Amino acid sequence: MKIKNARKGAYVLILENQGSKLIRIGKRKLYFEKGYYIYCGSAMNNLEKRIERHFSKEKKLRWNIDYLSVKIRPITAFGIISEEKIECWLSKELSKIFDEFDEFGAADCSCKTHLFYSQSNPLKRIEQFLNERSLNYFRV
Repeated sequence: MKIKNARKGAYVLILENQGSKLIRIGKRKLYFEKGYYIYCGSAMNNLEKRIERHFSKEKKLRWNIDYLSVKIRPITAFGIISEEKIECWLSKELSKIFDEFDEFGAADCSCKTHLFYSQSNPLKRIEQFLNERSLNYFRV
């Protein structure tokens, strides 16, 4: 019998782009500058498995982030445990800290985007953000 992972919540994925490039995302080609990209997502079941999926190169390309995570290297992620869907709140808060990458990963909500950009490594700023808000999180 397989034990179901009951953790729910949101996550913040950090990807490092080592050189500027055009990447096909679905039917569009988008330009990604060298630097770091921060993606907010949710998993209301199997939070760890959803995060783990983003680190895999072998996957069916289903969501915008899938197209990106096979071309730009995921370096770490934070899982935020929550019974409520906080992905959009998280995106709005991160938009106050990082540059927005327009119209990415937010097709099913009213957010402008769920992807952000930073020239420098955003790890410490994200950890500070999570700690200041006393969020229950883990790092992968």
